[in-house]
Amino acid sequence: MPKWTTDPSEKSGFEDMLRELAPQVLGALVRRYGHFDASEDAVQEALLAAAVQWPTDQFTAPAADLGPAPDRDDTLILLFLCCHPALTPASQIALTLRAVGGLTTEEIARAFLVPEATMAQRISRAKQRIKASGIGFQMPPDAERADRLGAVLHVLYLIFNEGYTSTSGPSLQRAELSGEAIRLTRAVNQLLPDDGEVAGLLALMLLTDARRPARTGQDGELIPLAEQDRDRWNREFIAEGIALITDTLTTATLGPYQLQAAIAAVHDEAARSEDTDWPQILALYKLLLGVSDNPTVTLNHAVAAAMVHGPLTGLELLEPLDADGRLAEHHRLAAVRGHLLEMAGDPDAARAHYQAAARRTSSIPERRYLEGKAARLAPEDP
Repeated sequence: MPKWTTDPSEKSGFEDMLRELAPQVLGALVRRYGHFDASEDAVQEALLAAAVQWPTDQFTAPAADLGPAPDRDDTLILLFLCCHPALTPASQIALTLRAVGGLTTEEIARAFLVPEATMAQRISRAKQRIKASGIGFQMPPDAERADRLGAVLHVLYLIFNEGYTSTSGPSLQRAELSGEAIRLTRAVNQLLPDDGEVAGLLALMLLTDARRPARTGQDGELIPLAEQDRDRWNREFIAEGIALITDTLTTATLGPYQLQAAIAAVHDEAARSEDTDWPQILALYKLLLGVSDNPTVTLNHAVAAAMVHGPLTGLELLEPLDADGRLAEHHRLAAVRGHLLEMAGDPDAARAHYQAAARRTSSIPERRYLEGKAARLAPEDP
């Protein structure tokens, strides 16, 4: 009869299993007893006890028949609940990771570099708001479903991005967060296999995360895409992502996640940086601007235009962003402008923008990278 052991790989697999079962257990409790907040607390306590006690106590799996598997998966309902528009984005993320992802409050707080007490208050307020709203444990009406699914995908996208490029702290990336986002998006894709944007988001995550092994050096320093050792990229993720996006582009209505995944696929298919098909990427960004006109897309479109038509074209396309409060003071705008100015042969202006970008970022690896770029452009002493 199998037993749980303290072997690290087995313990990790056990914890993964607990997290996969967490939304099913929570769903069963809420359906039977109501009271999402109390049920969620009970599941968290049970998960914590199981994770701590069972491996240590050499738990023996019960031989008795546990009955048939549940005929429904409540993961999607829980995601809709956790991503309800009554909650702030920060609360949506925290509640999703705890209620659906099965992460403890301590783990979520550590991932987002905030005190555990702060994260606990955030989660508690979110659950109280859900309780006060009287939201039922059920799928939203058809008229709301598309918008609510959009909110779910956006939350998963934000979780992935924070894991892939941390906004602050000593590490460039937090693999546990990007991995959790991929796991949850896989679950949604299994529940909604015909939704093009769900497949597109999963493809985007896989094609982007495939580069993670090559994004940092031995000391955690940032390695930009053009300088990465592409032999270190995760080829299984790339193959899966390309298969997903190839299929959904031919069968589903085009959406922003699908277009972003297509762009990521073009990057990943290039054997060398100089082999990148920038005209195709530029064409895809033009399509993306038509369906998702936001400043980040405009920024990336400017880079693609610079690679095809030259840095002056890219710099011209950046000018409207100076008046966009969402990005005007963001370090990425200054960093991209510095890069294009360097391409245009203006090292002094490029250095000034790299320095400004370094001051604006809270990520230590990004700051060091930008400071290094600025230092290399400093005039030599006579």
